Amino acid sequence: MTFLREEKGSLSLALHIQPRASKNRIVGLHGENLKLAVTAPPADGKANKAVVKFLADFFSIPKKGINIKSGLQSRKKRVLLTGISLAEAREKIDAVLEG
Repeated sequence: MTFLREEKGSLSLALHIQPRASKNRIVGLHGENLKLAVTAPPADGKANKAVVKFLADFFSIPKKGINIKSGLQSRKKRVLLTGISLAEAREKIDAVLEG
């Protein structure tokens, strides 16, 4: 999983975002990034808020434990996660990708 790695006490997650999707979900892989579909449009930070909410719910961590490190204006984002271990995160992502 090159899109997920440990970085200074946090997890770094590389995402490719698909805005205006029919539902919020992990789609699969997009190159070396995890592809995440969100229903929100990419205007006024709505897609970024949807990404944070989805990841908080998906990983069962508080929204304050999610920080969009780069890509606020881009489909490609680097997100830092705190409050979850690398093993737990991999297990949750693997369940979706293999399911």
